[in-house]
Amino acid sequence: MIIRAKTKMLFEGKPLTEKQKANSDLNIKEMDEKKTILQSYPRRLVFELTNACNLNCVMCGRNAADFKLTSFDMDLFRSFEPMMDTIEEVTLMGWGEPTIHPHFNEMLEIINRHSARKYFCTNGMNLKKIKESLFKYNVDVFAVSVDGANYETNSRIRRGSDLNVITADLKDIVAEKKARGLKYPWINFVFCAMKSNIHELPDLVRLAAEIGIEEVKVVYLTVFGNDLMKETLWGMEDEVRKIFDEAVKLGEELGIVLKLPHICGEDTAGDKLHKDCFVAWRDFFLGSDGYVRPCMSTPVKFFKYDGSEDFMKVWNSPEYQKYREFVNTQNMDSPCSRCYQSSHCNWNRKSSFIQVGEDFSPSWEKLNIKND
Repeated sequence: MIIRAKTKMLFEGKPLTEKQKANSDLNIKEMDEKKTILQSYPRRLVFELTNACNLNCVMCGRNAADFKLTSFDMDLFRSFEPMMDTIEEVTLMGWGEPTIHPHFNEMLEIINRHSARKYFCTNGMNLKKIKESLFKYNVDVFAVSVDGANYETNSRIRRGSDLNVITADLKDIVAEKKARGLKYPWINFVFCAMKSNIHELPDLVRLAAEIGIEEVKVVYLTVFGNDLMKETLWGMEDEVRKIFDEAVKLGEELGIVLKLPHICGEDTAGDKLHKDCFVAWRDFFLGSDGYVRPCMSTPVKFFKYDGSEDFMKVWNSPEYQKYREFVNTQNMDSPCSRCYQSSHCNWNRKSSFIQVGEDFSPSWEKLNIKND
């Protein structure tokens, strides 16, 4: 089974409550009508818990930017709790590794008091530490980033990662899931495809089946520095197609869902600068530095958020209104015009694969972190 990255819709896990469904239906209606002032809340809160990481992946934009380490403030997190029975999902991800935040498990516990689904993306090196919380707090879905189907390849790209440890811990989690008779958490691999590892995609599908996880998602490498220009898949459409076809055939045989990006030249966005983007209607993104941004894949900062203003006033701020007005027009801002966000970028365009020399990330600022 092949699926593409979702744009309007989110992961469909446990059923929505009537309150959630009413907000989501209104949000989609306002999105379709291109409203710039919304009556609906976002359907997803996306919190970048930290831009720090316990790995040093060769392709990470953190190596091509001036990162000042920041961490999400727990008082801010708690201020969103009243919304968690209205929105669909709370997503814990960003430039860093969310599970190293000192209050990661507490955040899951807070979300679990409410109706919102829980999703996070991790490099997998803390799975043993968070296993209990996955079940205690009913995590709906999580993704594990691996960039090779064998220890050597994955370790070369994701420096500090250990595929053997990740595999063992995932097998343990899947066994616990089966013992409890649960459908969730839904688990997928996220694979950053580049010239030196794409040939291992079929083997990663086999590994997913061996472990017992449900899905393998592929994103193309976006190159941020000249040192990785040799790894870009720009211009390698025939080879990519051949490997994708092999992986899809294996997925059908083994029961693994493949979530694949379009092959360059076949993206449904045609000659647009990007696919129609819905994040400014669907998602509220708050960085670990306390700044609201349209999404994690832009250097644009709207404003600092301290939780003191009514949320709907913030959600309908002049910055959001302007963004909704122009994001899908020729008057969009410069970062959006060269979008590399995997769900919304146009894979027919070179800029989706290569961002060398561009301003692709925000300038992080220190916060006074409260680890209470």
